[in-house]
Amino acid sequence: MLNILKPYKTKSYKNAEDALAAIVEIYDGNIAHLRTSFAAFAQGSLKEKHVRGYYPFIRIKTDTATRPDTRLAFGFVTRPGVYETTVTRPDIFDEYYKNMISLLLKNHGVAVEVGLSDVAIPLHFALGEDFHLERDLTHAQMESLPAIFDQPDLSLMDDQIANGVYRPKDGDPWPLSLFPAPRADLSLMRLKHYTGTKAAHFQNYVIFTNYQFYIDEFTKIATDMMNETSDPSVKKARLEYSSFVEPGDKITVNKNIHVDSRGKDETGASLKRLPQMPAYHLKRPDGSGITMVNIGVGPSNAKTITDHVAVLRPHAWLMLGHCAGLRNSQSLGDYVLAHGYLREDNVLFHDLHPSIPIPALAEIQVSLEQAVAEITGFKGYDLKKIMRTGTVATVDDRNWELRSSIRQNVKLSQSRAIALDMESGTIAANGFRFRVPYGTLLCVSDKPLHGQLKLPGMADSFYRERVEQHLRIGLRVMEILRGIGSERLHSRKLRSFNEVAFQ
Repeated sequence: MLNILKPYKTKSYKNAEDALAAIVEIYDGNIAHLRTSFAAFAQGSLKEKHVRGYYPFIRIKTDTATRPDTRLAFGFVTRPGVYETTVTRPDIFDEYYKNMISLLLKNHGVAVEVGLSDVAIPLHFALGEDFHLERDLTHAQMESLPAIFDQPDLSLMDDQIANGVYRPKDGDPWPLSLFPAPRADLSLMRLKHYTGTKAAHFQNYVIFTNYQFYIDEFTKIATDMMNETSDPSVKKARLEYSSFVEPGDKITVNKNIHVDSRGKDETGASLKRLPQMPAYHLKRPDGSGITMVNIGVGPSNAKTITDHVAVLRPHAWLMLGHCAGLRNSQSLGDYVLAHGYLREDNVLFHDLHPSIPIPALAEIQVSLEQAVAEITGFKGYDLKKIMRTGTVATVDDRNWELRSSIRQNVKLSQSRAIALDMESGTIAANGFRFRVPYGTLLCVSDKPLHGQLKLPGMADSFYRERVEQHLRIGLRVMEILRGIGSERLHSRKLRSFNEVAFQ
């Protein structure tokens, strides 16, 4: 027999707060039902043959698809019809859902419906990131688990919608969002696995780097910002950020905040062994702080992390790392602002073919150039002394220098490439694919084509002098972008022909 907590009736709402409350009620009720049933199963007292919980859904039906403001990039459907998406984790996505529902109500003037979908919640997702399913179960219980509780179904977790190839069956609704609930839940779980921190800590402005030096400097700056100060101007700046989170969900709360508002000074604990791609979060109360992730080296890692961060719908992500300078006029420590990408990473070939151009985004590019000028002190034409703009080549072979010079140089020269790395093109392409504003600012750490190879000790001076400045530029960029606002950042340039309504 199917055991469902209770039959939730689909209702219409013309108020975003009420619609969100319905989502919370349905989701929390079904999650509580699954967790209670699992506890009974683990104790050997579960009587039901099958236990199931379902995700909530949001639906809109409209006979028109006009939008009052053609400058809008999201918040509306593109044609008449029925649109629907399953939703999950209102504890993380509450403000996001409320904003998207508010825009639908405003732009279409019709009610939204919230109800119980027919998509089952897998037990693994219901138990959450902190639960180890196998830890307290016997072998026999593990064997019988799939017959009683729903397991993750990969057929519900692909990226057809984001890739623009999804077509609903006759009579089925069109999608409202890029990521249905199971796909989002999978990424939330994977983020904890890869980064060592819960997805709830991630902020809306994300910096990716390929060197631990940047993380060390970020940790130093963020930790200092949590310390108490009597300087009024410094205190005002520090109060913008509420806490700093490190892998292991170790939380250091800003000591400038009144103790009654602070809660516990620390939760979690530092990890003895760092995860594959450790994440660090300088948090603001509204989620508009800065997350920094050391993704390591290579396009595979770059795709993996951005595949999962994308479900959080950040307002911008930026690649900040090292590269090989390809021009003789460049010096070690010079900056590279990517305006285009030669994509030979080979990890997105089937999702976004390399022949599809990845455009530069004006708001990001202008903010990057402004931040470089502010931090370095170089203005106007003089900025060209330390920064070059142009094409960045991203490859999947760290030893690309060992190819014959003819083979390696022709395409680089034809593309007018000025730098080469192993992550930037992938991060930009996945930003384009998932409609997340993206940018790249690299620092030249070697010049292989001109005899300056990255060898032990050669780049020590560069690391000491440039990492702090480079990171300060990245942090300043995020401050500028925050001031621009999410509506302008999420450009129409990133939206396809028949786009989903949710940003």
